[in-house]
Amino acid sequence: MGLVERLRLLPDPRCRRGRRHSFVSVLLIAASAALAGAKSYTAIGQWAASAPQHTLARLGTRAVGALGIRIAPSTATIRRVVATVCPGGLAELTGCNPASQDTLAVDGKSARGSRSSDGPAAHLLAAMTGAGQTVAQLRVPDRTNEITCFAALLSPFDLTGVVVTADALHTQRAHARFLVEEKKAHYLLVVKANQPALFQLLRCMPWPQVAARHYQRGQGHGRRETRVVRVLTITDLDLDFPHAVQAAKITRYRTDLKTGKLTRQTVYAITDLPHRQASPQRIGDLARSQWGIENRLHFVRDTAFREDASKIRTGHGPENMAALRNLAINTLREHGHRNIAAGLRHVSYDPFTRPLDLLDIP
Repeated sequence: MGLVERLRLLPDPRCRRGRRHSFVSVLLIAASAALAGAKSYTAIGQWAASAPQHTLARLGTRAVGALGIRIAPSTATIRRVVATVCPGGLAELTGCNPASQDTLAVDGKSARGSRSSDGPAAHLLAAMTGAGQTVAQLRVPDRTNEITCFAALLSPFDLTGVVVTADALHTQRAHARFLVEEKKAHYLLVVKANQPALFQLLRCMPWPQVAARHYQRGQGHGRRETRVVRVLTITDLDLDFPHAVQAAKITRYRTDLKTGKLTRQTVYAITDLPHRQASPQRIGDLARSQWGIENRLHFVRDTAFREDASKIRTGHGPENMAALRNLAINTLREHGHRNIAAGLRHVSYDPFTRPLDLLDIP
């Protein structure tokens, strides 16, 4: 289904009395404005107020009078709809399908500007494919953490054969069982001191004698990096972790090109993938895909859309605006834009036609 058909599956949260604008048309306006670079309710309202009649007609806005003049919804109407629509449904229906993907990275980010005097900032847990497409997103309830939302985030999707990666917070035995036994997926999980016994066992393995290793080198962001990946089969060891068959030690050597300073970081990971399915090179690639969600999603939302500076706080506004930004990023990447900031500028040069064409709005 196209975007219009998917949005029609969402229930309209507004009272029936007094509705003047179509629920789907308001969401399409918000999505199109976000793709044109709008970062707030006010900016979305200004985009809608400036839209020509042919754009409003494609968006399905309300027509009045004998001449059929289209009227755009006000900023207040846009705010009311975006702040009340079901956030999980909006994020799921505007995300991509992970069924045909090789990897899926899970990580969280706080929208810092959403912090209020009586509540913390909205913390959003997201899943992104190795191709940089966001699949879904959930807001983590206050006074809890990401662990409680991991299964709920991934449950709606077919993950058969997909390798799910996550940071050390999600190195939980229940998560491993959920992925392998219920979702028929695989995992690569980072191990740190929050699992002290497991971490100590991995540290004490005979890594210097490991012959299965791979070197990866790269340069960017003002530094040169070399990664050494060592992999051991651990089926004969009692790690007390479900389905784990391989352990990896990833050592990153970074040289600052300006100062010449050398730093070293060591990360341990475990996976249910056997050696024939996950060589040291593949383990290194899987680890990089997990680190990539920070650069390709969280960093982009903060720099290109200034998410941390956004003061949207009420209702479901923070998570739904983040879902619209995810949709914009997915759409630009789907159409070949590797640099999201450049893609937003490209769309902004024709703000009332290009967003609708990219979103495939008839």
